[in-house]
Amino acid sequence: MTPQLTLQAPLELPPAEVSGYLEKLWGEGMLGSHGGATFSLVVWQPAWVEQQLVRTGLLEGPVTGVVRDGLIDAAREAVGACDLPAGTSPLSPDLAWALGQRPGDRDAADLRGQHVDGAISEHMPRRLITLAPTLDAPHALETLVAAYCPLPEEGAAAAACGDVVVMRGDAGSLSQGLRLLDPLLPSDLPCWVWWNGSVDEAPELLQSLVHGPRRLVMDSAMGSPRRCLDLLGERIGAGQAVNDLNWLRLRGWRESLAMVFDPPSRRDALNHVVQLDIDVEGDHPGQGLLLTAWIADRLGWRMLSSRSLEEGGIETDFERSDGARVRFRLLHVPMGLPHPHPGQIVGVRLICEPEQHPPLCVILCSESGGCMRLEAGGVASMELVEDVVPSRPMRDEAEVARLLSGGHDTTNPLLASAAPLAARLLPRA
Repeated sequence: MTPQLTLQAPLELPPAEVSGYLEKLWGEGMLGSHGGATFSLVVWQPAWVEQQLVRTGLLEGPVTGVVRDGLIDAAREAVGACDLPAGTSPLSPDLAWALGQRPGDRDAADLRGQHVDGAISEHMPRRLITLAPTLDAPHALETLVAAYCPLPEEGAAAAACGDVVVMRGDAGSLSQGLRLLDPLLPSDLPCWVWWNGSVDEAPELLQSLVHGPRRLVMDSAMGSPRRCLDLLGERIGAGQAVNDLNWLRLRGWRESLAMVFDPPSRRDALNHVVQLDIDVEGDHPGQGLLLTAWIADRLGWRMLSSRSLEEGGIETDFERSDGARVRFRLLHVPMGLPHPHPGQIVGVRLICEPEQHPPLCVILCSESGGCMRLEAGGVASMELVEDVVPSRPMRDEAEVARLLSGGHDTTNPLLASAAPLAARLLPRA
């Protein structure tokens, strides 16, 4: 997080006075600065694991809502202390719940929303509103207001400034406080809603936030797989502009697959895929199903049936455009140091049987050691192509900043096509 030049210290105001105060603030010129005519960003930022770690004394405060190395390290240690499975994601709701059963009343400052991440501030948001739910209930609604400008750099003297509003309280008070949002969101500017938490929580509040022309940023790795994929498909089907951070993390896998089949000698093999296997971390299949749906959609496969495997995982039968069958299998792989976002892909295998050519096996994996399991099963008799997908992890704030920079007032058409099929691939209980 890069602190920004603050034109005033955060000021606590009664909720009803926030809108009038901001109008007066900018009306008086804010020391000669002007407000950015760009966009508004509303962020749901519960940071439950961080709040619980600070409360129990396992992490030094303040609470910031930013996923940082120290937070991940403390969360991984807490997984063992709470006797959770070693593969539990460090940001998992299961960890937050387990920590909630432990004693502790350590207090620390709550700075969620009071700084603007440098990657986001570069795009000069007009207004950043953070909804910060608290562990304590009941907790009446609190509102904080501050104005900021980008740090002075070369040519930054005339940079557009903005303001931040923090709404803090329990779930009930935040829901009641949503009526304050509309007056705070300029009608002539686009509005983004970043649901920076599990999609399982506060469903009514989520639905209230994402109505109308607001653009939704969500993470289909955070929440139950069924809820994640259904919400993604529902919002896309409603015509809303949706961006999924879990889909963006697939960029390297999609690019690597495209490069493997780019040589003319291999292109025809894509028309003769007979088997697709995907391994994912832990028990969240969302990302694996999105990649499978993208492959099936691009190659014109039709889903025939999908079922859960007794040992865990998913098996699906597809039909190619020439009538031949394709078998897909997704398996869950335990990881010693799981990714902060559950269900990340660790390996992909495609087996192709082109006519008048030897069978082809393509294996992609996130690290060289991860290829070994996918090499089993008779691939020695095939032409083998192996590649390690470069890892380019980006902070969520940086990914959101990339979205803001591009406008993205519509859903990516590839995601729009893949999301409904991914939801169908997940067997219903």
